[in-house]
Amino acid sequence: QLQLAESGGGLVQPGGSLRLSCTASASDFTLDYYYVAWFRQAPGKEREFVASSGTLGRTNYANSVKGRFTISRDNAENTVYLQMNSLEPEDTALYYCSATQGSRRYWGQGTQVTVSS
Repeated sequence: QLQLAESGGGLVQPGGSLRLSCTASASDFTLDYYYVAWFRQAPGKEREFVASSGTLGRTNYANSVKGRFTISRDNAENTVYLQMNSLEPEDTALYYCSATQGSRRYWGQGTQVTVSS
């Protein structure tokens, strides 16, 4: 069973930066063959897509974060990162990572990001 663990969230002022990490663990597992993505969910709102990285390295971003957030992956470390710059109060949410292969999608427990002065 694949397990995902996010970290790196916290409280940051508007304009600040954070880097989220998501580490995957399972026996005989490699992240190379998984589509990985970050989602977020703000209070009272539905979970929304933030960024993704395909197995061939193609990345996609939500329009709201394009130019500010960068997704990257270290397959050797089975870790996905989300570098978040120029953070805005609207970025406040619980951030989740997911890993998908075929019909199987796995989720982490989330890490809270709060952007406030």
